[in-house]
Amino acid sequence: MTLRTPTVAVLGGGTWGTTVASLAARATRTVLWVRDPEIATAINVTHRNPRYLPDFDLTPALRATAEAAEAVADADVLIAAAPSQHLRGVLTAAADHVRPLIPVVSIAKGIELGTGKRMTEVIAEVLPGHPAGVLSGPNIAREIVQGYAAAATLAMPDHHTAQTLQGIFHTSRYRVYTSEDVLGVEIAGALKNVFAIAVGFGDGLGAGDNTRAMVITRSLHEMTRLGVALGGRAETLAGLAGMGDLIVTCISPHSRNRHVGFELGRGRPLAEILAGMNQVAEGVKTTASVMKLAAERGIEIPIARDVDAVLNHGQPVEETYRGLLRVTPGHEVHGEAW
Repeated sequence: MTLRTPTVAVLGGGTWGTTVASLAARATRTVLWVRDPEIATAINVTHRNPRYLPDFDLTPALRATAEAAEAVADADVLIAAAPSQHLRGVLTAAADHVRPLIPVVSIAKGIELGTGKRMTEVIAEVLPGHPAGVLSGPNIAREIVQGYAAAATLAMPDHHTAQTLQGIFHTSRYRVYTSEDVLGVEIAGALKNVFAIAVGFGDGLGAGDNTRAMVITRSLHEMTRLGVALGGRAETLAGLAGMGDLIVTCISPHSRNRHVGFELGRGRPLAEILAGMNQVAEGVKTTASVMKLAAERGIEIPIARDVDAVLNHGQPVEETYRGLLRVTPGHEVHGEAW
């Protein structure tokens, strides 16, 4: 008996959503939902996304639509690719057309402002009964579209489901590992954006490579402390979705969150920086939510606190690193200070 090829629907046609849709289209029937009908037409005709990936060819079999109902109606797997602060609205608009019980995989990296919900928690509220997981890792979209080697972790509550979905994304150059630590993978993906802003501060101020290495390493410590306190596994935070994604987001010139920190370090106002970007830097909105989660659990995360102070409370960027020099360091593993 021949099994029907599963259909994948990707909700969100930004850089990463388009990239994941192009990956999935290599293995199975894939429909990408985008807001703009002109972009949908361009993807179908030219096999390029003219707004977000204008210079890169997509898998020719990928089909795009601006109608959410059309995108999800026949889907066996749903990929939630809208930015974290818009995901609830996008899912709500499509919910009545989603088939029952199909798995939903989030590729958004953030925490919802106000509710403090992770994306799988948002999925559970809007689409109750659907197995919800996350795909995350050190994934610069344009490198993956170009065929450079990369890897990620696909976490689902049931490991068998993760193994079943693995083949949708896995290629010879995009290695997909599986996990059932959904919370750990998801919280790592959200936190790394906050810390990339902190690294960007130093780069914009000309702080040097040693400072960059210090901030990345201590950021991993904070990520692990909070992630474990929330229920994630330390080994997940030390893996692709944690340390791996943290490193690439902190050092890549293509990182949107590092860019925000870098430009703030150079003295540009935040509003001006954001107005000049055509993509979302998730860490800007996620920072306040992260601080709320940490406060509720009594976890000290000084680097994230300084990012929050700069973004949301008017602290000059220079004070971030002056404060570092004034603090007496404690135990490297068990201490709470920078």
